[in-house]
Amino acid sequence: MFQIVFNETSAAELAALPKKLQLQIMGEFNVNPENLSDAGTYGRLKREGRQLYRYRAGDYRIYFEKNRDGLLVHRVVHKNTLKDFLYRSKLPVSEDQVLEENPKFWDMIFGSGKKQQGPGTSS
Repeated sequence: MFQIVFNETSAAELAALPKKLQLQIMGEFNVNPENLSDAGTYGRLKREGRQLYRYRAGDYRIYFEKNRDGLLVHRVVHKNTLKDFLYRSKLPVSEDQVLEENPKFWDMIFGSGKKQQGPGTSS
């Protein structure tokens, strides 16, 4: 059975949005794990053997990874959050490349360099 699981951080980010916007974002987050290689639909970032995907849903970016049960969503952030981050980085390369190479981005996703566990798992 395929599941989409939100970690504590991403669930809180989504819950902080108005209900109508939550429904809009979730309606656009139409992910099929079999099609994650579609570069036109998903951004891909790799670090230390992990592959993170980015999906654009309107003005929001959903960062997730594939696991044995389906997808684990790490963050749901407004695009301006990332634009500000990229502007401060001042690097003339693609968005995915800038994010992939910047440890601060990974800290934002996984929290201070630690792996965040999905609900019901322990560290």
